[in-house]
Amino acid sequence: MPFLIIGLGNPGRKYTETRHNAGFWFLDRLADAAGLSFRRSLRLQSNVAKGNIHGRDCVLAKPRTFMNESGRAVRAVIDYYKTAAPQVLVAYDELDLPPGTVRLKHGGGHGGHNGLRDIFRHTTNQEFLRLRIGIGHPGHKSAVTGYVLSRPDAAQERLIVSGIDDALAVLPTVLDEDLPAAMKALHTEKS
Repeated sequence: MPFLIIGLGNPGRKYTETRHNAGFWFLDRLADAAGLSFRRSLRLQSNVAKGNIHGRDCVLAKPRTFMNESGRAVRAVIDYYKTAAPQVLVAYDELDLPPGTVRLKHGGGHGGHNGLRDIFRHTTNQEFLRLRIGIGHPGHKSAVTGYVLSRPDAAQERLIVSGIDDALAVLPTVLDEDLPAAMKALHTEKS
């Protein structure tokens, strides 16, 4: 059974560089580092890349559904590969973390994230791993939609990518199923 790494985002060129696509950014950097290429899968409603990452068979999936409708595609991938929730990592943008901050989490609620909310609607087990990629908050709830669907400025983009690189550095530990060690490494402040 492969380890599934699913990134959330919106399909289409106009969303590629938006904050909401931070989950896709993570998968793109991971695929590049592992020498993997994405291929469109109609059955899985996703762009999928498969290969060995740090000694583990992995499937990377970027749903081709819009963020708020991610659940169908995520369910299709999980069902097709018959993967249990602890072997699934979902990477997504997190408004409640500043750019450059990334957090790992096992299980929990959707925290108001519409992509996660839709995954909850379509799956029976929400005990999957989450990679929360900080994008910052615009300050007022009314500005959230425009904020997540826009591109960060250069300084924020560098911070978001730096956080993603920090997450990639602990991924081998996640794949070894030592979540406490991965969390400690990722969550400890750098000096």
